[in-house]
Amino acid sequence: MQKPSASTASAQEAQNKLPADNFDNNQPANPNQSPYALMLVLLTLYFAQGLPSGFITQALPAILREYEVSLEMIGLSGLLLLPWALKFLWAPMVDKYFITKWGRSRSWILPLQLISAVIVAVVGLFNPHQLSSPHTLWAIYGLLFLLSLIGATHDVAADGLATRSLTSLMRNNPSLPAVKNPYQGMGNAAQVIGYRMGLILGGGVLLLVLGQWSWRYSFFAMAALIVLNTLPIWRYPESKYAAADESQLNSLPATQQAPVNQEAQSLKYPSTSASLRAYIKSHYGYFWQNEHMRAWLAVLLTFKVVDGISSGMVKPMMVDMGIPTSSIGLWASVLGSAASLVGAALAAVLLKRMAHHNALLAFNALQVATTVLYVIVAIGFEHPNWLGLSFEGRSVPFWWAYAANAIEHLAGAMALVAMLTMVMHYARHDKAGSDFTTQVCLLTVFSGGAHLISGFIAAQVGYSAHFIISVGLGCLCLLPLIYWRSQFIKQL
Repeated sequence: MQKPSASTASAQEAQNKLPADNFDNNQPANPNQSPYALMLVLLTLYFAQGLPSGFITQALPAILREYEVSLEMIGLSGLLLLPWALKFLWAPMVDKYFITKWGRSRSWILPLQLISAVIVAVVGLFNPHQLSSPHTLWAIYGLLFLLSLIGATHDVAADGLATRSLTSLMRNNPSLPAVKNPYQGMGNAAQVIGYRMGLILGGGVLLLVLGQWSWRYSFFAMAALIVLNTLPIWRYPESKYAAADESQLNSLPATQQAPVNQEAQSLKYPSTSASLRAYIKSHYGYFWQNEHMRAWLAVLLTFKVVDGISSGMVKPMMVDMGIPTSSIGLWASVLGSAASLVGAALAAVLLKRMAHHNALLAFNALQVATTVLYVIVAIGFEHPNWLGLSFEGRSVPFWWAYAANAIEHLAGAMALVAMLTMVMHYARHDKAGSDFTTQVCLLTVFSGGAHLISGFIAAQVGYSAHFIISVGLGCLCLLPLIYWRSQFIKQL
């Protein structure tokens, strides 16, 4: 076997290095790029994304239960989120095809955001009183699936924009360790805050205003908000920033430029003779190339299981407790999402002081612990005598459910910001959109499966046992996270 040359060996070494090296702090950042303008763009992008997602994940379960749709059918609404688990399949295409003048991400974001506004307006033309009809229900499910598909593709482009831009900003401070990149914390907090604000309006506020406005005008207003939040990304000069970055990188001496793996480059867009196996290895083999990455892969697959199995049954339980949907919208969805904003901001502050790998473990353990509150609420609702309580024929006090929901949302947002920060850490700069997307999809694999079966579990064993199962699975899922952390520390 011929011994590889020094340049080939260095290229191969660079390909296998830890993601921390992908920041390449020796490369200069684009000095014209304002972090505050970028944060505003990210905030509005994910706000527009969160509006329809808020309806699907927050408002829809309560609305369906109010119109006497079965728990099994409510659980099957998890199929609407399938594109979010599969978007890694077309993520490389989003990175590859774009209009240079518009920019790599804006080429996708602008049309997709406008199309999503049209679909939301069409949903507003339905009669909600016919939701119990299978034909109407499946028709709305079909439209919402298309909306979810568009949202998932929009997310690929938005994540790519965030990853590339925040990594570029990091080059302004080469002395700061990558595991404490403040721009990533700020950017991911802006994403989570924007998305949660969208959830508030698309979920909780929508439930609240449906009692005041008509179904049609509520959805027309949501569509108008999506269009309005297209203005910042429309005005954002992504192509100018990208051109400036590329010009500066190309002007560096050859010794300071990142080495290129020629084999990987040839497989990036495979010819007809390239095998499917080689294509998969080029795009996705990065995530199982060594023990460290395989440990991270296990974390991605298990991180959101507890959230997937528990979240889908929270709103139906509230409806069965006798809480009106308007109150769910105000005190559960809005208060819970507001608590998420606080959690995201708190996480951004803490991530400036904590190593990101430590924060990820601590915040996720906190989220599992707060899920116990749902167990207490469910037992108080179904078996109050187990707690030695008596409500004289009334249900458990509603504020128990509101408080549990708000506290769990706060902890969940903290865990999500920490996770997205590490996901960005593991995204290669040249494949930012597809790497980020692949990891987020892996996060939803078991989470989505758990959501699908959550309705069947709750229907069979009741809410109390359902949430006890959620907590048990959450504790088990901390084990991969603990093992990954030990592997991560070895690489520092």
